[in-house]
Amino acid sequence: MPLHAAARLEKKLQSLDEVRFIRSWLEKPLSTGAVAPSSKLLARTMAAYVDPKVAGPVIELGPGTGPVTEALVTQGVDPSRLVLVEFNPTFCRLLRTRYPAATVVQGDAYNLQRLLGTLLREPAAAIVSGLPLFTKPLKTRLHLIRDAFSLMAPQAPFVQFTYAMVPPIPKRLSGVTAEASERIWMNLPPARVWVYRQN
Repeated sequence: MPLHAAARLEKKLQSLDEVRFIRSWLEKPLSTGAVAPSSKLLARTMAAYVDPKVAGPVIELGPGTGPVTEALVTQGVDPSRLVLVEFNPTFCRLLRTRYPAATVVQGDAYNLQRLLGTLLREPAAAIVSGLPLFTKPLKTRLHLIRDAFSLMAPQAPFVQFTYAMVPPIPKRLSGVTAEASERIWMNLPPARVWVYRQN
């Protein structure tokens, strides 16, 4: 395929993804974390915290149409290592088409232990989350990160983006370290990436 034709096709797919996201957000605004897919810069920033050389599955929570998934693959994560947990059945079908080697699990990521506890054969190398955490009470967010740590290798990163100025999970959790990226102004709306690791 000529380069200009490939570029036109990619632009058309991005436009379709934006339409899907907006439709999904209009139908269920609290279930969809954004009104548009993550920007390439935000997706690359999230993926950069995942070391593709570390063994184990890489879990993505709320991948939507797959911009962060694409960044993870570009970062060097083999698609067969990806476990994509998505609530929206339309997005699940799309992900299975785009990433046939990945494991796509349709379900509520806030029930992570129940969804993946028996599926994983080894501890996860990382969990990357696009979930809209601020739509949930703090207790639910803390339950999610505890479940996440129970599925991951020691020191594996839990990577989460947020549009908010404050961290989605408190920085001062016992036994947990937190770091944040610079604010990503080129995303709409601007976002920041938080990374949590269990000591």
